[in-house]
Amino acid sequence: MIDDVATDGSTSSEKSRPSPSRRARRVRMTGKERREQLLDIGRALFADKGFEGTSVEEIAARAGVSKPVVYEHFGGKEGLYAVVVDREMRQLLDMVTGALTAGHPRELLEQAAFALLDYIESYTDGFRILVRDSPVAQSTGTFASLISDIATQVEDILGLEFKARGFDPKLAPLYAQALVGMVALTGQWWLDVRKPEKAEVAAHLVNLCWHGLENLEAKPRLIGHRKN
Repeated sequence: MIDDVATDGSTSSEKSRPSPSRRARRVRMTGKERREQLLDIGRALFADKGFEGTSVEEIAARAGVSKPVVYEHFGGKEGLYAVVVDREMRQLLDMVTGALTAGHPRELLEQAAFALLDYIESYTDGFRILVRDSPVAQSTGTFASLISDIATQVEDILGLEFKARGFDPKLAPLYAQALVGMVALTGQWWLDVRKPEKAEVAAHLVNLCWHGLENLEAKPRLIGHRKN
């Protein structure tokens, strides 16, 4: 079948076809939308390949843009990575802080354990990024700094409990680091095995934490030969 030719020399099928410029306008994103798209793509690639294994070229290719667009929004791969890490840190800290609502210390431990496991379950890519050592020169964004930030959230709670039980509240930061570190490292292990079920993992974590705290010695003794 031959297309009808219009007075401007175009055929009817060409008339019905959108021009390249019209197609481009239809998929063009706002600056904010493009930024969010690049963050989503970067997050997935960093989780899968790590920082070193991810390139600006691959990020741009997946977004369907040129490399300068990535540099325009983030200044490079390091800038994109830093924003991704910062978002994940805030997400996890908000979940932990928001979960600590109970009055009883044991239930607070349960809530903190569940908050971390919930984050791992719902934001798996984010946690994979956080547990990698950050290659970016910055004071935050490492797994150790994440543990420290979360521990700070529970220091005050432990300090009040220590004082009420006759223990030195100045030791609360040490115990907060130990407890949060134990839960976080267990979560890192559970990230891949996913067994036992989340509730059972939380129950065992709290079992160890709580019964250890319940029988805490005010002045712990070393029983081995080494004393310093």
